[in-house]
Amino acid sequence: MVIVEYSSSFERIIKKIKNRALKEQVKKQIKKIINNPESGKPMRYGRKGTRELYIAPFRLSYVFIKEDDRIVFLDLYHKNEQ
Repeated sequence: MVIVEYSSSFERIIKKIKNRALKEQVKKQIKKIINNPESGKPMRYGRKGTRELYIAPFRLSYVFIKEDDRIVFLDLYHKNEQ
């Protein structure tokens, strides 16, 4: 069973979303990640060890720690704010 955690900044960002359609898309992608933690694109260089999943026009950033079987959701940001 995968343990799911959310960073405090991620929780604040999710609470600020007013668009219901976008919120539903985020929930759907979170469920997808929980079912298959390696579904996101692995990042390189400075963000090595993290993964991202694209939710137009945003990116959902998370870390999958295999040893602990744990997922930590880090950030949801606009793709132009990288």
